[in-house]
Amino acid sequence: MRQTALPHPPAETVPRGALVAIGLLLALVVAATAAVRLSGVTVRAPDAPTLASRALFFEDRSDGNVAVLAADRRTVVAVLEGEQGFVRGALRALVRERRARGLDQSEPFWLLGRADGRLTLEDRATGQRIDLESFGALHASAFGRLLQQPAAANVNHHSGR
Repeated sequence: MRQTALPHPPAETVPRGALVAIGLLLALVVAATAAVRLSGVTVRAPDAPTLASRALFFEDRSDGNVAVLAADRRTVVAVLEGEQGFVRGALRALVRERRARGLDQSEPFWLLGRADGRLTLEDRATGQRIDLESFGALHASAFGRLLQQPAAANVNHHSGR
């Protein structure tokens, strides 16, 4: 039996110069990204003006709830019932940073309501902040209610979960 060679399709090649240019561009992008990340520079939009702010303390209660206290009079603003996972998680991150720096819990956290509707939870003792809208409107609203609650009222918020 006679074997016939099958014709090979022509090999398509990318010009060497184009490959070198792509490689250099990729290396430049990686180097620039690394330089910005290592420099500590943060690139973000400027904050809108603050329309409302409130200094708050958060206390864990023995029943598993979290009491929210107005810092000016140490009066209860709200009692967050149930798990309140997002609220606890946000606070846990800020408290952990204070402990890592050897700071006590005598300074309040600040809740800021911005002109563009965004909310920020700020720890002025450490300079840490959490832009709450980054976690969605439902989670941000858990804190948004605290900005509007009158002091000295025992208001219960149930997570519904």
